[in-house]
Amino acid sequence: MKQFAIFGNPVAHSKSPLMHNLAFKKLGFEGCYGRWLIEDGNELRDTFFRLGLSGCNITVPHKEFAFEAADVVEPFAKEVRAVNTLILKDGKLYGYNTDAPGFYRALQKLGSVQSALIMGAGGTARALALYLRTQKIDIEVVNRSAKRLQWFNDEGFTCHTWDSFTPSSYDVVINTTSAGLTDESLPMPKELLDRALENTQYAVDVIYGKETPFLKEAKRLNLPLFDGSEMLLQQGIIAFDYFTDHRYTLDEIEQAMRPFLSL
Repeated sequence: MKQFAIFGNPVAHSKSPLMHNLAFKKLGFEGCYGRWLIEDGNELRDTFFRLGLSGCNITVPHKEFAFEAADVVEPFAKEVRAVNTLILKDGKLYGYNTDAPGFYRALQKLGSVQSALIMGAGGTARALALYLRTQKIDIEVVNRSAKRLQWFNDEGFTCHTWDSFTPSSYDVVINTTSAGLTDESLPMPKELLDRALENTQYAVDVIYGKETPFLKEAKRLNLPLFDGSEMLLQQGIIAFDYFTDHRYTLDEIEQAMRPFLSL
């Protein structure tokens, strides 16, 4: 039986073991998926081999350590310098980033998207902006302060601070900030947010486990939407595909894995 795990700190809350073990059972794959708390990211590689794993997922705050731990890194993960999936092949660790491709797979289920407004300027925003641009989606980024926008400016993205932002029309508005995770705050002043949402088709929040104030605003406007649980599912489907060496179609994996959302 092949062994898999998720590494992170904290990791006790992770739903990944439930998601992957459900799919292993439904598809008849001899695999077992656990969780492992890693406090020091420098121990990630040694821990992987000590546990005898065939693959693992990596969550915060160790995705950059996973990038360093990999022997071979796929191009997109190399560009964002963040790995969330490691696979052992021929004695080498191969690193992938399934977060952004998973997000895009979820986004496609809403409908056609050609333009996006991303709120926030952290690591998730970087990965999504870069990947969505490869899919020919026009990206604008808005953030409270200008300092964290420098990287996006250097990459050629259209950027705004709250003070300089005049909402346009977008196919989707995406929240990558932590606003609403532990409080009732919005990712942007309400006046600006409402103007953006009134001129969009879809709304997405990467936070999962609760209905954020941002999603409540989107729901009030009857916008089709999804939260981070759909993104978690879709990145997990792609990771599972790597874990099982492309034995199943992505649709077969999704059919086996999706019931976890209602557990």
